[in-house]
Amino acid sequence: MRFLHTSDWHLGRRFHGEDLIDHQRKILAHICATARTQQVDVLLIAGDIYDRAIPSLDAARLFNWALHELADLNIPTIMISGNHDSAHRLGIGSGLYAKAGVHLRTDPADAPRPVLLDDSYGPVAIYGVPYLHPTMVHEQMQVETPSHQAVLTAALDAIRADLATRPEGTRAVVLAHAFITGADTSDSERDISVGGVAHAGTAVFDGIHYTALGHLHRPQAVNDRIHYSGSPLAYSFSEAGHTKSLALVDLAADGTPAVTHQDIPADLHLPLARLTGRLEDLLADPAHAPLADAWLHVTLTDSARPYEAMSRLRQRFAHTLDMKHEPAIIPAQAADTPTYRDRVRGRGDLDITRDFITAVRGTAPTGDEQVLLQEAFDHMNLHAQQKETV
Repeated sequence: MRFLHTSDWHLGRRFHGEDLIDHQRKILAHICATARTQQVDVLLIAGDIYDRAIPSLDAARLFNWALHELADLNIPTIMISGNHDSAHRLGIGSGLYAKAGVHLRTDPADAPRPVLLDDSYGPVAIYGVPYLHPTMVHEQMQVETPSHQAVLTAALDAIRADLATRPEGTRAVVLAHAFITGADTSDSERDISVGGVAHAGTAVFDGIHYTALGHLHRPQAVNDRIHYSGSPLAYSFSEAGHTKSLALVDLAADGTPAVTHQDIPADLHLPLARLTGRLEDLLADPAHAPLADAWLHVTLTDSARPYEAMSRLRQRFAHTLDMKHEPAIIPAQAADTPTYRDRVRGRGDLDITRDFITAVRGTAPTGDEQVLLQEAFDHMNLHAQQKETV
């Protein structure tokens, strides 16, 4: 059985103010065309269909168009909600969509209810696990500890229990939307940490032949049986160098998946680029002429922030979308003194806050204070998720 695995469409997302709807329509058309040309048997879409819980009208219209295109493929489509989606809103009409072959899984209670298919080697059970916010679903799932590891384990235990009732040799495929240990992030995924722990281990998916993951935007293999397809478009300048692709999965008779990546054509990529240097050099250097129409992130290294830098950049590079100033180290500055950006790069908000308290007060937060800080960040994350998903 052949699958096409994609995720993280983020319909309705804007890129530093630029409207992406037309780009996203072309990407969805490419996904459907790939499903046809590669003679795919099933399409898997692993969450974050929309970029917001309450999508724009243009995003909703695009999704409606996509549903018709998916139905016209005449192959089953299995789709789950992600952390950006409102599971309740996305799930409206799911019973009707299923009659057209588009199977939505947005309720955790439906995770153990597979879409059952057959090929020449026998049955394949495909399970969809929507994004599970631990604090919001742990009671429904009868889990005492509200953690990603706990709620995903409960969902997969229920799936394995259902799989045990199926005919011997049934192959199992799971869609999930989560941060799994060992994977690489980019700047455009929303933080899903709870209790300081955002991830779950690969052992959660033991016994599953192929796990189609969404949430992280870089295509990558966690192991031979667990893969992220990545987003088909770049949604941050940190993804400018990513090779965007769709995952093509051939499931063998024994359940072994063979995964290849179908690269997104270059003419469908966002025209992203980065420039670094002194403002006058960037404005004068003829080597930058090909970037006149690119969407740019510019880092200025002038020792002082140039006057009206953004306005001047846009006179030559009309689509300069983001700019930062990182002056070159001046002689009076110690060569080994890290910048603020260096000190915080790759660190979480909680760690940065702890360091701030230490720097201001002269002593690190006490154990009780660290508990209060953790509770505050958990509350903010939960509040943000509730605003987006209720």
